[in-house]
Amino acid sequence: MCGIVAGIAERDIVPVLMEGLRRLEYRGYDSAGIVALAGDGRLERRRAVGKVGRLDSELEEHEVGGRLGMAHTRWATHGEPSERNAHPHVSGDEVALVHNGIIENHEALREELHGDGYDFDSETDSEVVAHLVHRELRRGNALPAAVRNTVERLEGAYALVVIHRDQPDLLVAARMGCPVVIGRGIGETFVASDVTALLPVTNRFQFLEDGDIASLTRDNVVVRDRSGKPVERPIKESELSAEAVERGEFRHFMLKEIYEQPRALAETLEERIANGKVLEAAFGPQSGKLFEQVRAVHIVACGTSFHAGLVARHLVETLAGLPVAVEVASEYRYRQPAVPEGTLFVTISQSGETADTLAALRMARTLGYAGALTICNVPESSLVRESELVLMTRAGPEIGVASTKAFTTQLAALALLAVVLGRRNGLDAAKEKRLVGELQALPDMVARALKADTEISRIAELFADKEHALFLGRGASGAIALEGALKLKEISYIHAEAYPAGELKHGPLALVDENMPVVVVAPNDDTLEKLKSNLAEVRARGGELIVFTDVASHFKQDANTHVVELQIERGLLLDPVTYTVPLQLLAYHVAVLRGTDVDQPRNLAKSVTVE
Repeated sequence: MCGIVAGIAERDIVPVLMEGLRRLEYRGYDSAGIVALAGDGRLERRRAVGKVGRLDSELEEHEVGGRLGMAHTRWATHGEPSERNAHPHVSGDEVALVHNGIIENHEALREELHGDGYDFDSETDSEVVAHLVHRELRRGNALPAAVRNTVERLEGAYALVVIHRDQPDLLVAARMGCPVVIGRGIGETFVASDVTALLPVTNRFQFLEDGDIASLTRDNVVVRDRSGKPVERPIKESELSAEAVERGEFRHFMLKEIYEQPRALAETLEERIANGKVLEAAFGPQSGKLFEQVRAVHIVACGTSFHAGLVARHLVETLAGLPVAVEVASEYRYRQPAVPEGTLFVTISQSGETADTLAALRMARTLGYAGALTICNVPESSLVRESELVLMTRAGPEIGVASTKAFTTQLAALALLAVVLGRRNGLDAAKEKRLVGELQALPDMVARALKADTEISRIAELFADKEHALFLGRGASGAIALEGALKLKEISYIHAEAYPAGELKHGPLALVDENMPVVVVAPNDDTLEKLKSNLAEVRARGGELIVFTDVASHFKQDANTHVVELQIERGLLLDPVTYTVPLQLLAYHVAVLRGTDVDQPRNLAKSVTVE
């Protein structure tokens, strides 16, 4: 969840590192630090608690410069947020290191190093690694060999970048379970945990595999795999631009990303539907052979992506008649699932580096699944590289921690999957054509839903002084209610829960009073009349209702019932996406009114790359 950026160049590397940190700050931000090899051969390090701006201020007072260096922005896993726990870590004023991930055997290694006379300045597992490298150098190993010998002792996950005071022309990086990307410039080379950090300086990237160790100079990169054998990692040109991650005219990245959804959805569907059909080949060249075997689906994901999986269960079971199980990845990993023959394993992740989801995929490979499909937004990610089938969501960079366009594009991608599996299991051509028509209408329907923004901003005032909220829905809308509650709690810090509306009388109704707003997702589907009956229970107890619906639903508004009528059409594939948008806007406006940090809410990070 932390961010790494490093480089070696003929120019001063510090401005590049600081810009990279700013672009990675969404991944973790309780502290930040930088180290550079100064002209006099000293490692100059600066660290600060808080956001990258604090480090900027530190550098204004105590300038650092050099042609070799690295920087880090941290989300704490070992040790509290503090300057002494911030990266980079050093050993003997000779070795400097930054690290993402978790070293599980750090305590035993710490005791061993204590016995060798090493003292520790921090509570982190990362400092252990710095001292191990230093010890290997003292034993006469060159820096690449010292790093290799060190990582052989490590248990857990890591992305490492290491420099040595006496080797001003060398930077060493290593990967196991955490992403590492190398950026290739002209007479300069960079390393980062995400291509976003390096877009201002290059669009040419190499991606390390697990077990790789790379030695970087200004003009060359040598990669060796876990056996020590030299390997070629292809250079790929990214289509992303530096401008793609700028905020533009919007106050927050989250609002910008909400408004980018019509475009993101259009790009996700582009070239994947034609002539009234979903193109099966969009899932990969082996998709036909694999889909032919599918008799069940098992979806594993975390957080927002888990909610997308719940929607997918409704769609796949409705259209394909296949049984679908949906599970949180962190739970799946620690049980022994029964796998029926012909089960497709589906992972969903914005980043493709979510640690629990990635571990679940690797575990699934041992359990006899028919194959694995990932729905992901990052083409260079681990999940993409390790799955047989891939469908990219094409949402583009998502900077706000609270996911918006990544979620709705996941829904669109999963709708494509549901239709393809449906066709394989009896869905007729006429119905598929109608469903494809819904998909083609999605960008326009979302654009229409966005027109309710001003009205929703007024509704948000009802929540400004509240500490609790309840979200209700039925069918697939129940999963959208879960996502709406998550968004509200993530960025406004209001305690919010979501329930199927039919469960009101089984407990949640006891909480309803004038101090708990009840948000309702109410498309005009075959559960609408039942839903209206459920809501009568809320009205009878003085609860305040906020109902998101369409004009055909004929909801009556009164003093305690606020109805937002969306100018949209309804449909099986349309409803989950279009009703997500007003809930995103509601969470956003409530957070703004409450004065929270919308893009970087407390205690959360964008990419959860550790357990």
